[in-house]
Amino acid sequence: MELGVISLSDIQTDPATGRPYPYQQRIEEIVGHATLADRTGLDVFALGEHHTLDFAVSSPAVVLAAAAARTSRIRLTSGVTVLPVLDPVRVYQDFATLDLLSDGRAEIVAGRSAFTEPFEIFGVDLADYDAAFIEKLELLLQLREGDHVTWSGKFRPPLHQAPITPRAVQEPLPIWYGVGGSPESAERAGRLGLPMVLGYIGGPLAHARRAVDIYRAAGERAGHPDKLRVGISTHFYAGATPGDARRVFPYYHEYLRPKTPGGRGFVVSQAQFDAGTQRGNAIMIGSSEQLIEKILDAHQTLGLDRFLGQIDWGGLPRTAVSDSIHRYAEEIAPAVRTAIA
Repeated sequence: MELGVISLSDIQTDPATGRPYPYQQRIEEIVGHATLADRTGLDVFALGEHHTLDFAVSSPAVVLAAAAARTSRIRLTSGVTVLPVLDPVRVYQDFATLDLLSDGRAEIVAGRSAFTEPFEIFGVDLADYDAAFIEKLELLLQLREGDHVTWSGKFRPPLHQAPITPRAVQEPLPIWYGVGGSPESAERAGRLGLPMVLGYIGGPLAHARRAVDIYRAAGERAGHPDKLRVGISTHFYAGATPGDARRVFPYYHEYLRPKTPGGRGFVVSQAQFDAGTQRGNAIMIGSSEQLIEKILDAHQTLGLDRFLGQIDWGGLPRTAVSDSIHRYAEEIAPAVRTAIA
Protein backbone atom coordinates (compact mmCIF):
# COMPACT_ATOMS: atom_id res chain seq x y z
CA MET A 1 0.00 0.00 0.00
CA GLU A 2 1.27 3.46 -0.92
CA LEU A 3 1.25 5.98 1.92
CA GLY A 4 1.08 9.66 1.11
CA VAL A 5 -0.16 13.11 2.01
CA ILE A 6 -2.47 15.67 0.43
CA SER A 7 -2.91 19.42 0.79
CA LEU A 8 -5.99 21.34 -0.31
CA SER A 9 -4.17 24.68 0.22
CA ASP A 10 -6.87 26.32 2.35
CA ILE A 11 -6.19 29.89 3.45
CA GLN A 12 -7.01 30.76 7.06
CA THR A 13 -6.76 33.92 9.13
CA ASP A 14 -3.56 34.66 10.99
CA PRO A 15 -4.65 35.22 14.61
CA ALA A 16 -1.71 37.59 15.13
CA THR A 17 -2.81 39.98 12.38
CA GLY A 18 -6.48 39.17 11.78
CA ARG A 19 -5.70 38.89 8.06
CA PRO A 20 -5.56 35.86 5.76
CA TYR A 21 -2.16 34.22 5.43
CA PRO A 22 -0.38 35.46 2.27
CA TYR A 23 -0.74 33.20 -0.77
CA GLN A 24 3.00 33.26 -1.37
CA GLN A 25 3.67 32.02 2.17
CA ARG A 26 1.06 29.30 1.84
CA ILE A 27 2.44 27.98 -1.44
CA GLU A 28 5.98 28.00 -0.08
CA GLU A 29 4.77 25.97 2.92
CA ILE A 30 3.07 23.45 0.64
CA VAL A 31 6.21 22.90 -1.45
CA GLY A 32 8.08 22.50 1.84
CA HIS A 33 5.62 19.81 2.97
CA ALA A 34 6.15 17.94 -0.32
CA THR A 35 9.91 18.16 0.12
CA LEU A 36 9.70 16.84 3.68
CA ALA A 37 7.38 14.00 2.65
CA ASP A 38 9.89 13.00 -0.04
CA ARG A 39 12.87 13.22 2.29
CA THR A 40 11.22 11.11 4.98
CA GLY A 41 10.22 8.34 2.57
CA LEU A 42 6.50 8.78 1.94
CA ASP A 43 5.20 7.60 -1.42
CA VAL A 44 2.77 10.23 -2.76
CA PHE A 45 2.16 13.98 -2.53
CA ALA A 46 -1.23 15.22 -3.77
CA LEU A 47 -2.44 18.78 -4.21
CA GLY A 48 -5.99 20.03 -4.62
CA GLU A 49 -7.35 22.55 -7.13
CA HIS A 50 -9.73 25.34 -6.11
CA HIS A 51 -10.90 28.60 -7.63
CA THR A 52 -11.99 30.72 -4.65
CA LEU A 53 -10.15 33.18 -2.44
CA ASP A 54 -10.19 30.63 0.39
CA PHE A 55 -7.49 28.50 -1.27
CA ALA A 56 -4.00 29.24 -2.53
CA VAL A 57 -3.67 26.78 -5.43
CA SER A 58 -5.74 26.94 -8.61
CA SER A 59 -3.15 25.18 -10.80
CA PRO A 60 -1.73 22.07 -9.10
CA ALA A 61 0.57 21.22 -12.01
CA VAL A 62 2.48 24.50 -11.57
CA VAL A 63 3.05 24.05 -7.84
CA LEU A 64 3.83 20.36 -8.27
CA ALA A 65 6.47 21.33 -10.84
CA ALA A 66 8.14 23.43 -8.14
CA ALA A 67 7.95 20.41 -5.84
CA ALA A 68 9.40 18.20 -8.59
CA ALA A 69 12.53 20.36 -8.67
CA ARG A 70 13.09 19.81 -4.94
CA THR A 71 12.22 16.11 -4.69
CA SER A 72 13.61 12.91 -6.15
CA ARG A 73 11.28 9.95 -5.63
CA ILE A 74 7.81 10.88 -4.33
CA ARG A 75 4.91 10.64 -6.78
CA LEU A 76 3.20 13.97 -7.55
CA THR A 77 -0.51 14.12 -8.27
CA SER A 78 -3.50 16.42 -8.35
CA GLY A 79 -6.25 15.84 -5.88
CA VAL A 80 -8.45 16.57 -7.83
CA THR A 81 -8.14 18.19 -11.25
CA VAL A 82 -11.51 19.91 -11.81
CA LEU A 83 -12.01 18.44 -15.26
CA PRO A 84 -15.52 19.72 -16.18
CA VAL A 85 -14.26 23.32 -16.43
CA LEU A 86 -10.89 22.64 -18.05
CA ASP A 87 -9.59 21.78 -21.52
CA PRO A 88 -8.40 18.15 -21.44
CA VAL A 89 -5.70 18.95 -24.00
CA ARG A 90 -4.15 21.53 -21.71
CA VAL A 91 -4.56 19.22 -18.70
CA TYR A 92 -2.68 16.44 -20.48
CA GLN A 93 0.05 18.82 -21.67
CA ASP A 94 0.55 20.31 -18.20
CA PHE A 95 0.84 16.95 -16.48
CA ALA A 96 2.94 15.44 -19.27
CA THR A 97 5.32 18.36 -18.74
CA LEU A 98 5.29 17.67 -15.00
CA ASP A 99 6.03 14.03 -15.79
CA LEU A 100 9.05 15.06 -17.85
CA LEU A 101 10.32 17.42 -15.16
CA SER A 102 9.93 14.78 -12.45
CA ASP A 103 11.36 11.88 -14.46
CA GLY A 104 8.10 9.97 -14.58
CA ARG A 105 6.46 10.75 -11.22
CA ALA A 106 3.31 12.64 -12.30
CA GLU A 107 -0.30 11.52 -12.00
CA ILE A 108 -3.74 13.07 -12.49
CA VAL A 109 -6.75 12.53 -10.25
CA ALA A 110 -9.70 13.68 -12.37
CA GLY A 111 -12.85 14.72 -10.58
CA ARG A 112 -15.73 17.17 -10.30
CA SER A 113 -15.67 20.20 -8.04
CA ALA A 114 -17.75 20.42 -4.87
CA PHE A 115 -17.74 24.19 -5.50
CA THR A 116 -19.85 26.11 -8.01
CA GLU A 117 -17.46 29.03 -8.58
CA PRO A 118 -15.28 27.33 -11.24
CA PHE A 119 -18.29 26.80 -13.49
CA GLU A 120 -19.11 30.50 -13.59
CA ILE A 121 -15.45 31.53 -13.93
CA PHE A 122 -14.83 29.22 -16.90
CA GLY A 123 -18.26 29.59 -18.50
CA VAL A 124 -19.56 26.06 -18.02
CA ASP A 125 -23.27 25.69 -17.29
CA LEU A 126 -23.91 23.93 -13.98
CA ALA A 127 -26.61 21.97 -15.78
CA ASP A 128 -23.77 20.32 -17.71
CA TYR A 129 -21.89 19.37 -14.52
CA ASP A 130 -21.94 15.64 -15.18
CA ALA A 131 -22.09 15.58 -18.97
CA ALA A 132 -19.04 17.84 -19.31
CA PHE A 133 -17.06 15.69 -16.91
CA ILE A 134 -17.91 12.44 -18.70
CA GLU A 135 -17.05 13.82 -22.14
CA LYS A 136 -13.82 15.46 -21.02
CA LEU A 137 -12.69 12.39 -19.12
CA GLU A 138 -13.18 10.28 -22.24
CA LEU A 139 -11.10 12.76 -24.24
CA LEU A 140 -8.36 12.88 -21.58
CA LEU A 141 -8.11 9.10 -21.67
CA GLN A 142 -7.82 9.21 -25.45
CA LEU A 143 -5.14 11.92 -25.35
CA ARG A 144 -2.79 9.79 -23.30
CA GLU A 145 -2.97 6.93 -25.81
CA GLY A 146 -1.40 8.59 -28.85
CA ASP A 147 0.31 11.72 -30.14
CA HIS A 148 -2.25 12.47 -32.89
CA VAL A 149 -5.90 12.64 -31.88
CA THR A 150 -9.13 12.95 -33.85
CA TRP A 151 -12.17 13.68 -31.69
CA SER A 152 -15.42 15.62 -31.57
CA GLY A 153 -17.83 16.46 -28.77
CA LYS A 154 -20.06 19.13 -27.28
CA PHE A 155 -17.85 20.98 -24.83
CA ARG A 156 -14.74 21.89 -26.87
CA PRO A 157 -13.87 22.30 -30.57
CA PRO A 158 -13.15 19.10 -32.50
CA LEU A 159 -9.66 17.73 -33.06
CA HIS A 160 -8.48 16.50 -36.45
CA GLN A 161 -5.26 14.50 -36.20
CA ALA A 162 -4.13 17.09 -33.69
CA PRO A 163 -0.51 16.70 -32.50
CA ILE A 164 -0.57 16.34 -28.71
CA THR A 165 2.79 17.27 -27.26
CA PRO A 166 4.82 16.87 -25.15
CA ARG A 167 4.38 13.19 -24.42
CA ALA A 168 4.69 11.93 -20.86
CA VAL A 169 7.54 9.72 -19.73
CA GLN A 170 5.02 7.21 -18.41
CA GLU A 171 2.98 5.43 -21.04
CA PRO A 172 0.22 5.77 -20.24
CA LEU A 173 0.24 8.72 -17.88
CA PRO A 174 -1.59 7.48 -14.73
CA ILE A 175 -5.13 8.86 -14.35
CA TRP A 176 -7.16 8.16 -11.22
CA TYR A 177 -10.86 8.88 -10.80
CA GLY A 178 -11.70 11.06 -7.78
CA VAL A 179 -14.99 10.11 -6.13
CA GLY A 180 -16.85 11.93 -3.39
CA GLY A 181 -18.90 8.92 -2.45
CA SER A 182 -21.76 8.81 -4.97
CA PRO A 183 -22.64 5.29 -6.16
CA GLU A 184 -22.85 6.52 -9.76
CA SER A 185 -19.30 7.83 -9.73
CA ALA A 186 -17.95 4.68 -8.10
CA GLU A 187 -19.73 2.56 -10.70
CA ARG A 188 -18.36 4.66 -13.57
CA ALA A 189 -14.80 4.47 -12.25
CA GLY A 190 -15.05 0.69 -12.10
CA ARG A 191 -16.65 0.42 -15.52
CA LEU A 192 -13.80 2.45 -17.04
CA GLY A 193 -11.19 0.36 -15.25
CA LEU A 194 -9.61 3.41 -13.62
CA PRO A 195 -8.06 3.45 -10.15
CA MET A 196 -10.35 5.27 -7.71
CA VAL A 197 -9.59 7.72 -4.89
CA LEU A 198 -12.46 8.12 -2.44
CA GLY A 199 -12.80 11.28 -0.39
CA TYR A 200 -13.51 9.78 3.02
CA ILE A 201 -14.07 12.61 5.49
CA GLY A 202 -16.86 11.37 7.72
CA GLY A 203 -18.78 8.38 8.99
CA PRO A 204 -17.85 4.77 9.68
CA LEU A 205 -15.81 2.54 7.42
CA ALA A 206 -18.99 0.72 6.38
CA HIS A 207 -20.07 3.83 4.44
CA ALA A 208 -16.84 3.84 2.45
CA ARG A 209 -17.10 0.08 1.96
CA ARG A 210 -20.37 0.49 0.02
CA ALA A 211 -18.73 2.73 -2.58
CA VAL A 212 -15.73 0.44 -2.88
CA ASP A 213 -17.94 -2.63 -3.33
CA ILE A 214 -19.88 -0.87 -6.11
CA TYR A 215 -16.60 0.11 -7.78
CA ARG A 216 -15.15 -3.38 -7.71
CA ALA A 217 -18.35 -5.04 -8.88
CA ALA A 218 -18.61 -2.66 -11.84
CA GLY A 219 -14.96 -3.16 -12.74
CA GLU A 220 -15.27 -6.92 -12.67
CA ARG A 221 -18.43 -6.84 -14.81
CA ALA A 222 -16.60 -4.68 -17.35
CA GLY A 223 -13.65 -7.06 -17.48
CA HIS A 224 -11.15 -4.88 -15.59
CA PRO A 225 -10.37 -6.87 -12.43
CA ASP A 226 -6.62 -6.44 -12.85
CA LYS A 227 -6.83 -2.65 -13.25
CA LEU A 228 -8.79 -1.87 -10.09
CA ARG A 229 -7.02 0.05 -7.32
CA VAL A 230 -8.55 1.89 -4.37
CA GLY A 231 -7.27 4.88 -2.43
CA ILE A 232 -8.82 7.07 0.24
CA SER A 233 -8.13 10.63 1.30
CA THR A 234 -9.06 11.81 4.78
CA HIS A 235 -8.23 14.42 7.42
CA PHE A 236 -5.01 13.58 9.23
CA TYR A 237 -2.85 14.66 12.13
CA ALA A 238 -0.35 12.53 14.04
CA GLY A 239 0.16 13.82 17.56
CA ALA A 240 2.82 12.92 20.09
CA THR A 241 0.08 11.55 22.38
CA PRO A 242 -3.71 11.12 22.16
CA GLY A 243 -4.08 14.28 24.21
CA ASP A 244 -1.77 16.23 21.96
CA ALA A 245 -3.79 15.12 18.95
CA ARG A 246 -7.10 16.18 20.53
CA ARG A 247 -5.73 19.67 21.07
CA VAL A 248 -5.91 20.39 17.33
CA PHE A 249 -9.73 20.51 17.55
CA PRO A 250 -9.87 24.34 17.33
CA TYR A 251 -8.06 24.20 13.99
CA TYR A 252 -10.39 21.47 12.74
CA HIS A 253 -13.42 23.47 13.83
CA GLU A 254 -12.04 26.55 12.09
CA TYR A 255 -11.31 24.63 8.90
CA LEU A 256 -14.81 23.28 8.47
CA ARG A 257 -17.03 26.06 9.84
CA PRO A 258 -18.91 28.34 7.41
CA LYS A 259 -16.82 31.49 6.99
CA THR A 260 -19.76 33.68 5.95
CA PRO A 261 -23.45 33.64 6.97
CA GLY A 262 -25.10 30.91 4.94
CA GLY A 263 -21.75 29.91 3.45
CA ARG A 264 -20.29 26.48 2.78
CA GLY A 265 -19.19 24.30 5.65
CA PHE A 266 -20.56 22.87 8.84
CA VAL A 267 -19.96 23.27 12.53
CA VAL A 268 -18.24 20.32 14.21
CA SER A 269 -18.66 20.07 17.97
CA GLN A 270 -15.99 18.73 20.30
CA ALA A 271 -18.17 15.64 20.87
CA GLN A 272 -18.53 15.01 17.13
CA PHE A 273 -14.79 15.47 16.66
CA ASP A 274 -13.99 13.05 19.46
CA ALA A 275 -16.40 10.46 18.03
CA GLY A 276 -14.96 10.82 14.53
CA THR A 277 -11.45 10.15 15.75
CA GLN A 278 -12.42 6.87 17.40
CA ARG A 279 -11.46 3.56 15.84
CA GLY A 280 -13.80 2.63 12.99
CA ASN A 281 -14.53 6.24 11.97
CA ALA A 282 -13.07 8.48 9.31
CA ILE A 283 -11.04 11.18 11.03
CA MET A 284 -7.39 10.10 11.13
CA ILE A 285 -6.33 12.30 14.04
CA GLY A 286 -4.61 10.65 17.00
CA SER A 287 -1.34 9.30 18.30
CA SER A 288 0.89 7.19 16.07
CA GLU A 289 -0.38 4.02 17.76
CA GLN A 290 -4.02 5.00 17.17
CA LEU A 291 -3.41 5.90 13.54
CA ILE A 292 -1.57 2.67 12.82
CA GLU A 293 -4.67 0.81 14.01
CA LYS A 294 -7.02 2.99 11.97
CA ILE A 295 -5.02 2.78 8.74
CA LEU A 296 -4.71 -0.99 9.06
CA ASP A 297 -8.46 -1.23 9.74
CA ALA A 298 -9.14 0.78 6.57
CA HIS A 299 -6.74 -1.40 4.60
CA GLN A 300 -8.42 -4.58 5.80
CA THR A 301 -11.98 -3.31 5.27
CA LEU A 302 -11.48 -1.57 1.93
CA GLY A 303 -8.52 -3.41 0.42
CA LEU A 304 -6.57 -0.19 0.05
CA ASP A 305 -3.79 0.36 -2.44
CA ARG A 306 -3.20 3.98 -1.40
CA PHE A 307 -3.80 6.09 1.70
CA LEU A 308 -3.58 9.90 1.62
CA GLY A 309 -3.65 11.92 4.83
CA GLN A 310 -4.73 15.56 4.49
CA ILE A 311 -2.03 17.20 6.56
CA ASP A 312 -2.39 20.99 6.61
CA TRP A 313 -5.84 22.35 7.33
CA GLY A 314 -7.44 25.06 9.43
CA GLY A 315 -4.26 27.09 9.88
CA LEU A 316 -2.27 24.40 11.66
CA PRO A 317 1.18 25.86 12.37
CA ARG A 318 3.87 24.74 9.97
CA THR A 319 5.87 23.18 12.80
CA ALA A 320 2.84 21.09 13.82
CA VAL A 321 2.38 19.87 10.24
CA SER A 322 6.08 19.04 9.96
CA ASP A 323 6.01 17.12 13.26
CA SER A 324 2.95 15.21 12.02
CA ILE A 325 4.68 14.30 8.75
CA HIS A 326 7.74 13.08 10.65
CA ARG A 327 5.60 10.83 12.90
CA TYR A 328 3.70 9.55 9.88
CA ALA A 329 6.86 8.71 7.93
CA GLU A 330 9.06 7.51 10.79
CA GLU A 331 6.60 5.75 13.13
CA ILE A 332 3.32 5.03 11.36
CA ALA A 333 4.47 4.13 7.84
CA PRO A 334 7.08 1.53 8.91
CA ALA A 335 4.57 -0.19 11.21
CA VAL A 336 1.87 -0.24 8.54
CA ARG A 337 4.22 -1.53 5.87
CA THR A 338 5.49 -4.28 8.14
CA ALA A 339 1.96 -5.35 9.09
CA ILE A 340 0.75 -5.72 5.52
CA ALA A 341 3.95 -7.09 3.99
